Amino acid sequence: MRKELSEMTLEELWELFPIFLVPPDPRWNDYYRETETEIADLLKGDSVKRISHIGSTAIHGIWAKNIVDVLVELSENADLEEATHIMEQNSFIRMSKEKGRISLNKGYTEDGFADQVYHIHLRYAGDNDELYFRDYLNEHPQIAKEYEVLKLELWRRFEHDRDAYTEAKTDFIRRWTKEARSLYGRRY
Repeated sequence: MRKELSEMTLEELWELFPIFLVPPDPRWNDYYRETETEIADLLKGDSVKRISHIGSTAIHGIWAKNIVDVLVELSENADLEEATHIMEQNSFIRMSKEKGRISLNKGYTEDGFADQVYHIHLRYAGDNDELYFRDYLNEHPQIAKEYEVLKLELWRRFEHDRDAYTEAKTDFIRRWTKEARSLYGRRY
């Protein structure tokens, strides 16, 4: 008898959903636009301030996990739990919660990844460092390639340890996000 995702240990989940990178895929932008429309329809009203394609699939020409990351910025008076509840009623699964942030996914199944996989990051407007990092790497392809090289090396080391993979990228991301914020000011 197969376990539900909610019944699996972290180690079982990491085994079922390993880190894997694929070459750039032009369909990622189409997938983003489809899910952007879906989320905008689900979270109608004034609460959504911006929906953005973030993560490595939004950076031109680099290998990435075949997972489209979407940042949904809500107004400061929006109810994150209410927005999450609406998303959960429409096939999104809550991954984590911390103060002012809720992460959801779509495309994780008991058999592994579906054909299209999404990570949705619900936040309040202005909590958007990922936009700065994305734009900086898109405007500085040599830094994007350095990021790709780092990710390829980390993939081999941490294929079944998502937390370690993410942590090992943190200094690189912080460095270039800080540089982007300095360069771009209050772009967002």
